[in-house]
Amino acid sequence: MRGGRVRLGSIGLGVYAALAFVLLLTPIVYTIVFSFNDTVKSNIVWRGFTLENWTSVCVVENGAVCAAFASSLLVGAVATVGATILGTAIAIALVRYKFRFRSAATLLIFLPMATPEVVMGAGLAAQFLAAGIQKGLGTIILAHVLFCISFVVVTVRARVASLDPAMEEAGRDLYASPAQVWWRITFPLLLPGIIAAALLSFALSFDDYIITNFNAGPAETFPLYVYTAAARGMPAEANVIASAVFILAIILVVASQLARAAREKRLAQN
Repeated sequence: MRGGRVRLGSIGLGVYAALAFVLLLTPIVYTIVFSFNDTVKSNIVWRGFTLENWTSVCVVENGAVCAAFASSLLVGAVATVGATILGTAIAIALVRYKFRFRSAATLLIFLPMATPEVVMGAGLAAQFLAAGIQKGLGTIILAHVLFCISFVVVTVRARVASLDPAMEEAGRDLYASPAQVWWRITFPLLLPGIIAAALLSFALSFDDYIITNFNAGPAETFPLYVYTAAARGMPAEANVIASAVFILAIILVVASQLARAAREKRLAQN
């Protein structure tokens, strides 16, 4: 009887997992499939298979989607660099140094993560308006940097807290300068956490709509373009861009896992 309950529970867990995967992957599969749809104005009804959407995604009449995608790449890259540098410095300061109001600073750093994006977006828009700053890609980048810093601090702070200070002390005992200790010991140990924080920041920036909508002005990023296009029927070119981003992400993840497995195999053989 007990074995029957265990077997029934395993089957139920498998069915639940399968349904969860179907629910998660259905929108992705739909996006990829309809990127090959032979559409005219809207991309809601399947009209036939074609490769023209992929081969002519950035032609003159469809150039808006590529321009919006390029804007998102630019915003994401600059915001990621800014947020990663500032967030890493803040994380190191919060873990390694004791100063007055450190607890308050920690609370303020983590506060944006708990704040709804609509509140943060509206507040930043009001600040830009009060300062007389013209909205555009610059204000989007500033808003994304402020939004992503908290996530960088959380990710890098955990990595900094896990470092063994004895390794840095060993470097100083060998007469290494502070710069040499940083570049040869501390930074390589922090690098996995910094890379993870940078990837998270880029994903959050590239995908953001609410904060971007409040601070974009005449500028248009890919999420803004997709939202506007969805009101009149999603163009197939947007599906092409989204599918390409997803496929590229899968390739990078698979390549990373294969490289990691190969490295572990070499270490095991040695």
